[in-house]
Amino acid sequence: MTNNCTKSTLTTMKRRTALQLLGGSAVAAMTPGLTGAMAAGTAGSEIIKAHGYSFFGDLKYPPDFAHFDYVNPNAPVGGEISVSSRGTFDGMNRFNWQGKAGLYSGLIAESMFGDSPFGSASPADSITEAYGLLAESVEYPSTKEWCIFYMRPEARFADGTPLTAHDAAFTHDLFLEQGIRSYARAVKQRIKGYEIIDDHTIKYNFVDGISRRSLISQVGGTPVFSKAWYEKTGERLDKQSLVTPMGSGPYVLDDYEFNRYIVYRRNPDYWGWHLPINVGRHNFETVRVEYFADDAAEFEAFKAGLYTFRAEGSTKKWATGYDFPAVQNGYVKRESIPVMSPPSPSGFIFNMQRAPFDNIKVREALGLAFNFEWTSESLQFGLTEQRHSFAENSEVAADGLPDELEITFLKSLGDIVPEELFTQDAVRAHSSNVGRTVDRRNKRTALKLFEEAGWMVSSNGKLQDVEGKPLEITIMLNAASSDTAEAIVTTYAANLESFGIAVTVEKTDSAQWIQRYYDKDFDMIFFRNQPFLEAGTGLKQAYGSETAVVSSYNPQSLQEPLVDAIIDAALDTKSREEEIAALKSLDRVLRYLRIQVPTGYVADTWVAYYDMFEHPEELPPLAVGQFDFWWFNEEKYQKLKAAGAVR
Repeated sequence: MTNNCTKSTLTTMKRRTALQLLGGSAVAAMTPGLTGAMAAGTAGSEIIKAHGYSFFGDLKYPPDFAHFDYVNPNAPVGGEISVSSRGTFDGMNRFNWQGKAGLYSGLIAESMFGDSPFGSASPADSITEAYGLLAESVEYPSTKEWCIFYMRPEARFADGTPLTAHDAAFTHDLFLEQGIRSYARAVKQRIKGYEIIDDHTIKYNFVDGISRRSLISQVGGTPVFSKAWYEKTGERLDKQSLVTPMGSGPYVLDDYEFNRYIVYRRNPDYWGWHLPINVGRHNFETVRVEYFADDAAEFEAFKAGLYTFRAEGSTKKWATGYDFPAVQNGYVKRESIPVMSPPSPSGFIFNMQRAPFDNIKVREALGLAFNFEWTSESLQFGLTEQRHSFAENSEVAADGLPDELEITFLKSLGDIVPEELFTQDAVRAHSSNVGRTVDRRNKRTALKLFEEAGWMVSSNGKLQDVEGKPLEITIMLNAASSDTAEAIVTTYAANLESFGIAVTVEKTDSAQWIQRYYDKDFDMIFFRNQPFLEAGTGLKQAYGSETAVVSSYNPQSLQEPLVDAIIDAALDTKSREEEIAALKSLDRVLRYLRIQVPTGYVADTWVAYYDMFEHPEELPPLAVGQFDFWWFNEEKYQKLKAAGAVR
């Protein structure tokens, strides 16, 4: 795990999160032989057929668009971009929830709607729009009770076999039977089933009486795998494997050696090179991932040119580490790139299934032990800003007292809303004395909160309950964390100890950390929640009670009826203005509940790379896009190679 202070690129907020955030399985009802009445919606509803989908409004790009505005349509193709990953991997099945799959191993798959194989936003200039990839068009009534995908007959899997509606239906069932545990529950309550109309047309029917806000995006964002390949190989989605599922994407797995490297190669026979959605994209011949045991080895390898592109997550390295010869000689470029999306809501996460973290006063008191000002100045060179919101620097971040629309929304929820949410400003992170790690004023406030929660300071200075049981906390730390992240964790632990708490920082290897994270087997971790800019059913997976215990996207296991009510109401909003008010309310309540101790963030995305890559002069607002729409300059590479700067 890195420092987690760089800005999010909305990877988990685009259509791809349909799979990631909804997670699960359900039994689909398959009804072949649909009649000509298929296009009839509910009486009075309008039938819409388009080349893409946007819930609220018109699509930016017309049916005959040539390419996305931000790409270079004449970008050269070729070369290699190499990046790093820390830790280990034990297989190449990204869609299995056990173990740790190789980085980017899910890129082989495509969905009805297009996205970036490497997970960044696509299109990267709109958060609300999706354009057809496997599907050339989508049809649905204005009531959104069903949708039909008209698939491209030319679509092919990487082995050259046709990709059809039968594969889409098979994959739907596969995820329902063998996919992430929380996916089953979510899909079962939302998708009634599918109907195969013909070899290249499939209809999804949605459950009545629920919000249909994200259902078209969900089914449109689910990967499609080869039915024939699974039947031939006997592979399973729920088992880690040395092979990736058979998909249809522009890149295929080329080579790997466990815990050393992975190479993905551009598929020259990829079926979709002619599509406007792919023009100017997927320009590198190979994408290589180099694995390293720890942070120090990883950075030394970059300095030596063993990999060529680095997204920097360490403020210490950004401030002091880039004075090596390759930078001094101009071989390595550094850029600070604005990405207009909320920073990742990183911080100290409580496991709210366990006492005493189920007590809001204890959570607030524990939060007061974190000193952002000292941490930023002493450990992060003053390069971070304090984060207050789960949607910082966006139009859906709550600020001050609720505005008129937000008040109307909150009142619509009834008595479940505490009165102080109407009368008090949105909770902001506390301030601390920059001159010392422990702020005495905050400590006094915290000890009072502990006392109100039943924890008293004993004669030996330790916090204990009425039965004399000491307050003990273990913070689980990924051994692959950066040195800055480790320093933040250990400093916070020391502050907690000064409060009279017995704290253990437990280092675990990456595989164990991930498994324990999935199993919710921890007290506290330094991690992140999901940011949001729009209402989608993924919010239920990230913050809702329904799948809280099993959801890997709800690390706190937050189970709060008020949050559930807000999400349900947000999914029923009828305009963007109403949606913003609902999301402000969600942000306000999450902060009020103190579900996390927020840490700092870096306003821009920091990247360093060997000067052989180029990108459009004006980058889109939602993604850096190094794998998506950057390209390779062969002449620059040869000069670097001749100078011995890269291998």
